[in-house]
Amino acid sequence: MIKVLTGLEVFLADNLKERKDQRLGLLANQASIGPKYRHALSYLDEYLPHGITALFNPQHGFAGEKQDNMVESANAVTKDGRPIYSLYGAVREPDPQSLKELDGLIIDLTDVGTRVYTFAQTMGLCLKAAKDNQVEIIVLDRPNPIGGLETEGNLLDSDCASFVGLFPTPMRHGLTLGEMALYINSLLDNPADLTIIPCQNYRRSMYFNDTNLPWVLPSPNMPTFDTAWVYPGQVLWEGTNVSEGRGTTRPFNLMGAPFIDPDLLVAELEIKKLPGVIFRPTYFQPTFHKWAGEVCGGIDLHPLDLSFLPFLTSLTILEIVLKLWPTQFRLKEPPYEYEYDRRPIDLILGRKSLYDRLAKGETAKEVWESMAEDQVKWRKIRREFLLYQD
Repeated sequence: MIKVLTGLEVFLADNLKERKDQRLGLLANQASIGPKYRHALSYLDEYLPHGITALFNPQHGFAGEKQDNMVESANAVTKDGRPIYSLYGAVREPDPQSLKELDGLIIDLTDVGTRVYTFAQTMGLCLKAAKDNQVEIIVLDRPNPIGGLETEGNLLDSDCASFVGLFPTPMRHGLTLGEMALYINSLLDNPADLTIIPCQNYRRSMYFNDTNLPWVLPSPNMPTFDTAWVYPGQVLWEGTNVSEGRGTTRPFNLMGAPFIDPDLLVAELEIKKLPGVIFRPTYFQPTFHKWAGEVCGGIDLHPLDLSFLPFLTSLTILEIVLKLWPTQFRLKEPPYEYEYDRRPIDLILGRKSLYDRLAKGETAKEVWESMAEDQVKWRKIRREFLLYQD
């Protein structure tokens, strides 16, 4: 089996001579690993002694220790005295002070292929700040764990832009982080000096379990590849009073609430004949977050094959929950990801009308099919930014 090489591995092999006298920053976290699970910083310090002079972290911290949304990381200092600038704390984009002594900023993050995952927003803000501060952005690409062919959802409407979606993409966009960087940079009035180090031996049709790469959770509630696979749909529960499984060992695969009857929910879902997924009725008791300490009825999602449509699936679950438990179900009130006025569900779905259409009785399939025009548009837009073939 041919092993996929990440951008980090390619960079270490082929791109160091021109960097040996540069002062570089590194935006990374605990999942930024190379062979034998060794961290990118360790490799870069070996290959470029004294080259990495500053570190930056996205949401959840450089070590991935921060659990939830709006749990901030403070700036810190490494054991050897290098600054770690938090991009999920007092600021969410690098300030000029943190960039002024850098020639380049290396970004090595594992994205999960879903618009609301905040790492792409952090990268976008770095691209925006780079040109004004004469800093090159170097993205060490990694595979999209949920594939580069399938896409789902509506393009983000501008009035729903937030830190869970700053740029017009669908919920499941089918890009790697490097491809996303090219796309975002094209949208900027003052685009950055951008270099992408692509993966080798990666194909668009690959899912993470095809790459022969090790999985390290990129955030505390993304423990497995299966979690990433269901996330483009299951993340919508963050905008409701239904648990998305935080506080359990299967976040996002599990969903539920004390008022939900698992058997009734599964019976209704089976009528829908959704492709590529099995719903297992279950009970769980979150140790923290929504409904902490209370027994929740719900389901455990098990994706089976590539016909699985995560966004359609979770919209359908929402349709049924609205139908069966209309008085107990509630939308989450703000704040959500530093937005204090707008409904979280609208920021997540990326279009104000989608939830309201379901609440008024439209089916999830009708709502999902209405996004077809956006899908055609997105597939045309993204063509010029694709780095990999099938």
